[in-house]
Amino acid sequence: MLGLSPGAAALVLLIAVTPICAWVCYTDLKYMKIRNTSVAALLAVFAVVGPFVLPLDEWAWRWVHFVVVLAIGFVLNMIAHFGAGDAKFAAAAAPFFSSAPAHIQLMIFLLAAFLLAAFTTHRLMRAIPAIRAMAPDWVSWTRKDFPLGLALAGTLWAYLALVSAVA
Repeated sequence: MLGLSPGAAALVLLIAVTPICAWVCYTDLKYMKIRNTSVAALLAVFAVVGPFVLPLDEWAWRWVHFVVVLAIGFVLNMIAHFGAGDAKFAAAAAPFFSSAPAHIQLMIFLLAAFLLAAFTTHRLMRAIPAIRAMAPDWVSWTRKDFPLGLALAGTLWAYLALVSAVA
């Protein structure tokens, strides 16, 4: 472990996950799919970078977040038509979040805000012909369901950005 402060640790993780978050947003908008390779890449970042920036006991315990969110996600997939890619991405992102009560509240707030903002923005943008013409092959323009990866990736990215800026 490098003994980084929480803010510095979050910044290192933020830099590492930014391209993955962008990739997830793009593929979910274009194909309505979150690729297993992006989920594996996110887990690999936590597995490889995490022990260097977080205390080892905290890093190890955060893997429980992955297991719990994955179990919940698969139950939601079976009973509520929650996307399997969304469930896997949420589980892979879970270890990046601290379990401190203030951080849980922040994560819930960010998730709610990103769900509302992403859904509203996506629905508005797909109603504008000029916007749709810029990406005519995006599957998300025509599907009834919503590309949740946009909100999930945004939540992870914003959480790490805020923690890196404040802590």
